[in-house]
Amino acid sequence: MKINNLSIITLLIIGLLCPDFSWGQTDGGKYLITFRDKNNSPYSVSKPLEFLSQRSVNRRQKQGITVKTRDLPVNPSYLSEIQKTGAKIWYSSRWMNAALVQTTDANLQKILKLPFVKGLEINGTLDDPDNRSGRIKSKFDVSETQSFNYGQSKTQIEMLGADKMHDMGFRGEGMMIAVLDAGFNNADKVPALKAIFDEKRIVGTYDFVKKETSVYEDDSHGTSVLSCIGAFSEGSMIGTAPKASFLLLRSEDAPSEYIIEEANWLFAAEYADSVGVDLINSSLGYTTFDDSNTDHTYADLNGNTTIAARAADWAAAVGIICVISAGNEGNSAWKYIGTPADADSVLAVGAVTPLKTYASFSSQGIPTDKRIKPDVSAMGQSASIALPSGSVSTGSGTSYSAPILCGLVAGYWQANPTLTAVEVMNRIRQAGSQAKNPDLRLGYGIPSNLFTILANQEEPTALFKVYPNPTQNEVTIFIPTFNKQSFEATLMDFTGRNLLKESIKNSIQTFSISHLPTGMYFLRVGNEEQSSVVKIVKE
Repeated sequence: MKINNLSIITLLIIGLLCPDFSWGQTDGGKYLITFRDKNNSPYSVSKPLEFLSQRSVNRRQKQGITVKTRDLPVNPSYLSEIQKTGAKIWYSSRWMNAALVQTTDANLQKILKLPFVKGLEINGTLDDPDNRSGRIKSKFDVSETQSFNYGQSKTQIEMLGADKMHDMGFRGEGMMIAVLDAGFNNADKVPALKAIFDEKRIVGTYDFVKKETSVYEDDSHGTSVLSCIGAFSEGSMIGTAPKASFLLLRSEDAPSEYIIEEANWLFAAEYADSVGVDLINSSLGYTTFDDSNTDHTYADLNGNTTIAARAADWAAAVGIICVISAGNEGNSAWKYIGTPADADSVLAVGAVTPLKTYASFSSQGIPTDKRIKPDVSAMGQSASIALPSGSVSTGSGTSYSAPILCGLVAGYWQANPTLTAVEVMNRIRQAGSQAKNPDLRLGYGIPSNLFTILANQEEPTALFKVYPNPTQNEVTIFIPTFNKQSFEATLMDFTGRNLLKESIKNSIQTFSISHLPTGMYFLRVGNEEQSSVVKIVKE
C-alpha cells in the first residue's frame, strides 16, 4: 500500500532503514551486528535534515534536545562491506549503531573480523519461524461544550476525564502517534476508523516483519488498539484522541515469539522518530520466547538491558513519549511486567476494571525493583474496541488500557504544548489517584483529574488577561502586575511552533493576528520568574 503524506526526506529515511542492496547469500540465521563507531560518516549532526524529517528536528528543538551522534545513521560503507560478504542486511539501527544481518554461521565469522565490527548484540541467532537455521498555569476558557455520545466507550473515556478534555476542544489535533503492533487487519475498512482515513490522518505504514508497506492484511490486534485512541463513531465508540494522526508500524509476528521482534521494535521506533512522531503506543511486551535460550529473567528487566527497553529509552531521549502496556501476566507464573514496559523513561500502563479496581490479569511491578511499575493505570477490563469485522465489542488486557491512556496523554500535551515529554509524563503520574501512595499493581493510579483541574482553575491565577477571546483580528494583553517589568508574549500553534514573538512594553498592549487562519492558538506571556499560557480562539 502506498504511504500517504510522506515527505521526500521520509522516503529517504525508508532507504536508510531498508538499504536496497542486491542480496547475495540469503540462507542462515539473523544476527544483530554492532559497530565500533560512526567515523567518516557522510552524515553530520550539523545537517540533521539529511536523515531526519523537519518535524523530528522541531520536536527536539522545542524541548532543548540536540541532535547527537547516536542519531546519525549507520555508516553506509560498513553496510556495503558486510553486503559484499554475501550477507543480507534487513535493517540498520541508528541508536544502537547496529544492523540486522542474515548470513550463514561460517560467513558470520568473516563479518566479525571486519575492523569496524564491534560484535554481536546477543550471542546467538535472532531467529523467527520463517528463517529457522537449526501547563497548568491558567484557566482554559471553553468556547462551547460539545459532549459526545460515547456509546460503549463511555466508561473508559469518563474514567480518565477525557470527556472534559474533548469538551475543551482537545481531541488530538496536530499530535502524531506511532502505533507499534502486530498488524492492523481491515483497519482501513472499519467504520469507527473511517474518519482517520477520510481525513488522510494515516501519515504512513510499514511492516518490519515482511519488509513492506502494507499492514492491513495481518493480525487484527493493532486494529483494536488503534480504535482505543482514534475511533470516532458517535453512539458506538469514540477514542481518547480521535483527531490525532497516526503512523502504523508492524513489528510483531503474532503467531510466534522470537527475540527478533525486539529488534523490529527498535527499528520501528527509530523510523517513528525520523518521521517526527510525538508519541509511541506499543501494546507489546516480551518475557519468554519460543527459543528458551533467549528468555529474559527478572534481573534483565531493570530498564536498561533488553533491546526493547534500550530502544524505548532512546526514543524518550529524543523527546518522544512512549506509552507501553504493562502486560497480562498477573495471573500467570511470570506475574510481572515485560519489556519495554520496564524501561526507565516510559509510561507503563496497568489495567483496572470498570469499577476502577485492579484487574487481576494486569502485570505487576517486580518486587525486587525499587522503581514504581506500572507507572499509571486505565480501564483494561471489558474495554470498548473495534474489530476488523467492523463491529464494536469489548476486550480485556493492558493492550487496551495503554492506548486509552495514550490518547489522554496526546490531548494533554496538545493542551500544554510548551511542556517537554518528561514534564508531561511527570504530570500524568502526579495526577494519579494514588500518587501519594503508589504501589506495584496500579502504580500512581488512574490519572483522572488532569482536565478537571484545568476546567476548575480560577482565572485570577493567570499572570495576564487577554481580550477579546474569541477574536477575529487582534488581541489585547493586560498585565495587572506589570510594574515596568520585562515580559515577552509568544503565540504558538498546537505543535508548539512559535508564530509570533513580541516584547511587552506596557501593561496593556495590542497586536494583530489577522494574518493567521481560524483555529485555536496558545498565548504565553512571561519572563524568567513567572509565566502563564492562555488558549485563544481565532474566528
